[in-house]
Amino acid sequence: MFVFSKLVWIFGQPLSLAFLLGLLAFVAGVLRRRASMLTASLLSIVVLFVTLYTTAGAYVVQGLEDRFPRPAADPADLKCMIVLGGATQNEVTTVRGGYELDSAGDRLIEALRLAQKYPQARIVISGGDGSIGGTYEGDAVISERFFTALGISTSRMVEDKTSRTTFENAVNTKELLAQNGLSNCLLITSGFHMPRSMGIFRKQGIDVVPWPVDYRSTGREMLGFDFTQPSRNAQLLATGLREWVGLVGYYTVGRTSAFYPGP
Repeated sequence: MFVFSKLVWIFGQPLSLAFLLGLLAFVAGVLRRRASMLTASLLSIVVLFVTLYTTAGAYVVQGLEDRFPRPAADPADLKCMIVLGGATQNEVTTVRGGYELDSAGDRLIEALRLAQKYPQARIVISGGDGSIGGTYEGDAVISERFFTALGISTSRMVEDKTSRTTFENAVNTKELLAQNGLSNCLLITSGFHMPRSMGIFRKQGIDVVPWPVDYRSTGREMLGFDFTQPSRNAQLLATGLREWVGLVGYYTVGRTSAFYPGP
């Protein structure tokens, strides 16, 4: 299931889909199937244009991010927080060491802020190596280096070093929470990832408080054209569509509590 989901996304993301459609058009041309060639070529161009030169990605991501509002204030007290993996550059740190953060690094930054404000709070770090080959350092290993380097004692950390997916995050975290007598933790992950994460954790019967971070949209996005930043547009659309593929897939196999989890 894990490898299958990875392969589906490798070939199903917008730019890959555009390439496959272009390849299909080429094959159709070689076989002199003019109608098929024109149809595939047109679809490839449309996918590329929407991906690179519209705000569709930002609009989709914004909808996901707005599903669970940002908390108005910090909690009065905090006993534990769960930080989902995906915030580090595993490939880089495996070779170079350190704790290089990626675009979701705000997950660790926010957890650090809360850990400093609430010195009694435990930090549950959930994340292994999510690559197909399984040859890189996991997020939990890198995150431990990050927190330790910035003054957080390892005695406050509870680590899940094997999770490769959000579903495995929830299953493994449930066991760790029970072992350590922890409950009602904050769930820290990217805003766009929060609906799927909450649905999975609820399905596992884990009571958590959503604590979204790492926003990618302004909150005021409208559908339209944008010729100024094609690479960002492509990344946002890939991010948004990947979450929706995950929502649909997880709901289909019964791993989430609702089709589109909300507050």
